[in-house]
Formats: sequence, C-alpha cells, structure tokens
Amino acid sequence: MKKKLIGRLSVLGFFCCCVALLAAAPRPAQPAVPARPVQNAETGPLAGRVILVDAGHGGTDGGARAKDSGTWEKELNLQTALALKTLLEADGAAVIMTRETDMQYNENKRADLTARLDLAKEGGAGMVVSIHMNEYRTRRESGPQVFYRAGQEDSRLLAGCVQASLIETLNPAKKRTALAGDYFILSLDIPSILVECGFISNAAEEALLLTSDYREKVAQGIRKGILEYYALKERPSVPAG
Repeated sequence: MKKKLIGRLSVLGFFCCCVALLAAAPRPAQPAVPARPVQNAETGPLAGRVILVDAGHGGTDGGARAKDSGTWEKELNLQTALALKTLLEADGAAVIMTRETDMQYNENKRADLTARLDLAKEGGAGMVVSIHMNEYRTRRESGPQVFYRAGQEDSRLLAGCVQASLIETLNPAKKRTALAGDYFILSLDIPSILVECGFISNAAEEALLLTSDYREKVAQGIRKGILEYYALKERPSVPAG
C-alpha cells in the first residue's frame, strides 16, 4: 500500500510539474492576419496620418519576462499598443496594427520583423511606433526610453518629443534621454521609434505596468509626443537674418 501511494504521489508530482511548465511557456504562433488601416474621423490633429503601431514580440516569441509576476513582455506590449491605437484613432489617424492578438508572422525573428515592415509599406504608413518593455540584469534600472535610428533626423526628433512627453506624463524616478539604437524595426526611411515603456525587471515599475491605468498613461505620453512632433514639423520656418 505504501509503495502504491508513493507511486501515485510521484505521478501526480510529475503531472503538476508538466502543467506548470506548459503554463510558463510562450503560447505558439497563430495564423497571421495582416492588420489594415482603420479609416476614422476626417477631422482631428492626426487626420490623414497613417501610423503603424507594432506590438513587439508575440506567439512563441515571448520577449522578456517580468521578474515577480512571470508576465511575458509580449502581453504588456500588446495591451499598451491597443491603448495607443484607440487614442490615435480618436485623433483621426488611420492605424495599422502589426498584431491585435498573440501571434507572429514567422518564428524566424528577421522574417517576422520583415513582415511587420511590409505592412507599413503596403499600408502607406508615414510613421512606425514599436512598443516594448525593458529589462536588465540588476533590478535598479527603471524609466521609459525611446530609441531611433542613427542618421534619421525625423526619427531623432520624434524620439525626443516622445521621450520628453513620457517624462512629463509619467514623472519617472529615472529620467532617461532618447538614444540611437540598431533595431531592424527602425530600418524604413520614415520617422520610426522603438519605445521601451519601462523595466519589467524593476519591481516597482513592473507593478505599475501590470495595471491598465498606468499603461493608459504610457499610451497618452506616446500620443502627446507624436502630436508635438507633427506640430513642430508643420511649424513655419523663420527665414534667417
């Protein structure tokens, strides 16, 4: 009887372990359904603008993983990107989403990113905004940070506007500056930025990013930065002299 009981407990323990591992693993990719621009209001500060919003990672590519909750980066990216989509469409923009579910276009990372950029080209996007969450090996690092491609001046301006807006909106303890970064998603010749919304390796910032209210504030900060960028670009230049 004792041997049978031990055997049953061992089987039960093995089963529970397998269930835990399956729950922790990123979900597999779903069939890719390319998003298309959603034609919204004909008025508003972003009327006539087509913006690609990329929710980074997805499918079997979970990205980073939050230290305390175990939440995958891909989930927070998607929720933040969808919040941004709603705000931009309310301002009259046509928004192309690279994904609106937990999916990816290809398990090969480069092919997946290429497919996302193809959506921008096919949809006539004039801007790319890629949403991510940051992590670091120590838990002290915090604060949102925006990246742009070196040498792309419009992207540098956009990154600076969004970085300043995120600092104003979120008032983070660590006030970072926009930086040039070598990211494939930024390779198109249109204003493109990658927004690291915060560090999910930082306990306090992870707790904030897990709440819909804070993700909404992040989306608001990005939106305000985009509006500021277009306002600066449309401002008449003053002749020298």
